[in-house]
Parts: sequence; C-alpha cells; structure tokens
Amino acid sequence: MSEADGIDEVVDGSLRQSLMAASRLAETLARMRQESLRQREQQDTQTAHEAQVREAAQHAAVQGALAPVQKDQWWDQAQPQDIAQVHALAEAWKDYDPTALAAAQRIQYEVQNRYGINTRDVGTDAAYLESGIEMISAEQARRAAVAEHQKGMALIAAAQAEELRAKAEKLAPEMERHQVPVEYLNNPVLAEALQSAHDAKTPAAIEAAGAAVKERLYLIGKDGINGPTIDQLREETTANFNGAGEDHFKDAAFVDAAKEWHEAKLLAEGGFKGSPDQPLEQRYERTEAELFARIEGMGRELENRVTGDDSKRLKDQGEKAVASSAAEYGSADHHQAFAASLAGTASENQVQGRLAAARGEGTHPSTALTQGKAAAKARKTRGGAGVAPERTKSGPSR
Repeated sequence: MSEADGIDEVVDGSLRQSLMAASRLAETLARMRQESLRQREQQDTQTAHEAQVREAAQHAAVQGALAPVQKDQWWDQAQPQDIAQVHALAEAWKDYDPTALAAAQRIQYEVQNRYGINTRDVGTDAAYLESGIEMISAEQARRAAVAEHQKGMALIAAAQAEELRAKAEKLAPEMERHQVPVEYLNNPVLAEALQSAHDAKTPAAIEAAGAAVKERLYLIGKDGINGPTIDQLREETTANFNGAGEDHFKDAAFVDAAKEWHEAKLLAEGGFKGSPDQPLEQRYERTEAELFARIEGMGRELENRVTGDDSKRLKDQGEKAVASSAAEYGSADHHQAFAASLAGTASENQVQGRLAAARGEGTHPSTALTQGKAAAKARKTRGGAGVAPERTKSGPSR
C-alpha cells in the first residue's frame, strides 16, 4: 500500500464525518423550523380564537344594549342621555350587525316622531342629540303642564258654576226680593247674608238679615264683587291714619282691619244705621280703634328693633335734635332736623312714619321715640254722613 493511499483514506474519512455532521445539523435545523412553524400556527389559531370570542362577546353586548329600543315602554321612560347613547351605539355597529341596523332604524323613527329630530343630520354626535332632545322635552313638558293647569282650572270653574247654580236655585226667593244678580253670589259675605235671610223665621231675624243683604249690595256697588284691593286700602288708610305705612300692609290681620274700617266708613257715608245689636256708630268706632291699636303696636315693635340694635347712638342723635330745635320746636326746620337725626337707624318708610307721627302728635321727638308714651292719632277733618266721632280725614263725623 502506498503512502498516497493512506492519505486518501484519511481525507475520505474526514469528509464523510463532515458530511454526517452537516446532515445531522441540517436535520436539527429542519426539526426546529418545523417546530417553529407548528408553534406559530398554534399561536395564530389561538389568537384567531380569542379574537372570535371577543367579537362574539361584543356582538352579544351590543345586541343586549340595543334590544330595549324595540319596546314602546322603553321609549316612554327613556331619558335624553339614554337615547343619545343607544343612537351612537347603533350607528357604530349598523354596518356589522343586523340587530344594530334594525335598532338604528327604530331610533330614527321614534326620535323623528317624538322630538322632530332627524338622526341622519346628527350622525354619531351623541352630545348634540342629547342636547336637542332635552330642549324639546322641556318645551313639551311646559306645554303639558299648561294644558293640565287649564284642564284643572276648567274643572274648578265647572264645579264653581254648578255650586253657583245650586245656590241660586236654593236662594231664588231672596235673590228675587232683593234683585240680586246671580254672579253676586261669588261674594261669600253676600251669599251668607242671603242664606241667613232664607233661614230666618222671626220678624226680627228677617229684618236683620234683610238689612245685612242691603249693606252688602251697597258695598258691592262701591267696591265690586271682590271688594277693595290692597292698593286701594293702603291709599285710603295711609291718607287717614298717621303712622300707617307700607310695612303694615304686609300683615294680613292689619289688612283685614283696614277693610272692616273701610266698609264701616262707606256704610256710614251711605246713611246706613246698622242693627239694634250693633249700631253702625259702634261698629265704626270699633274698627277705627283696632286700626289705631295695630298701628301703635307695630310702631312700638319697630322702635324696639331700632333702639335695641343701637340705643346709645339713637339717644345721642335725639339729644342733638332736641338741642338744635328747642327754640323753634314744631317748625319745618325742626322736623327736618329730626328726620336727619333718624337717618341710618331705620328704613326710609319707617323714618317718614315717625316724622309723620311727630307732626300729628305735637310731641317732642324724644317722646315719640319712647315706648308707650302716646297712641296713634288720625288727622281731623270733616267727613261724610255721620255717626262716628270726628277722627279721620274722610271718615264719618258727628
């Protein structure tokens, strides 16, 4: 065997080993490639499956959220925000889900019919749709409330008309005797007087009831069925009673007292005499005295509030007013100084009331500001026909 043959054998052996190693490496790489492809395929399958699951869940959620829009009851109770939300959802899914497409069509129909809004013009702008529905819903609610109120007032008017008819039928003899129009029965005092005339049995009771009816008819002729207004009472009372002001007419009891005095005054001027049990003179004096008492009482309450808040400052100001006007007490300059001394201690109306009281009473301002020193007095002028003492500007005189 030659030396060359030995070398060839070594080379052949190395080559075979290299080829075998390369073959094993290629086989390993092929297996790794196949494993990688298999894993990738598995991952793609898992991802696709998960995507399908998510999509199915989303479809189910969308269908569940949109299902109520097919029910009339839902639309009767839905708020603007609810409608805007389902509209946006249906618009987003209508190209992918038949349920969403059907919901979008129903929403368009209901919104158009109920609110006059075309959802095609809105698009997916939920905030704009919500705002539009809220505005139209508010207007619809206002109109419904107005209609309900009108309906209620119509029912009340019908009930009152029926009640008036029944009263007129029952009191027909008395109404005919005194020539009372049916609409006058809306005056409760007249209706009560007519009822008393209807129920009266004795001559004295019949006479008293008839006199009450005549008085009330006279007052209705002067003031109307509903009587004088608060503005009318305010103007008349403040013109005849010193100290009466705006604040007094915020008190219902004072308004009632002013109305009673006003009616007694009108009846006295009309020549009415009242009843044996309560002559009109006595009635006038009672109503006048009650007004005096209420004016004085509210004046004292005002003084207590003013002096209680700042009594020292009020006292100092009063002393200054006395010193500056002692030589000319009762003059215009004196009253002007007195009004200036009260500035800042009460409202303008209250200051004017105290100033008017000082002029009418003729007492010193320091006395006028002291609780309980003098009662309110009325301006004295000659009035109408009469029965009451001379006390008020336009009231009855003796």
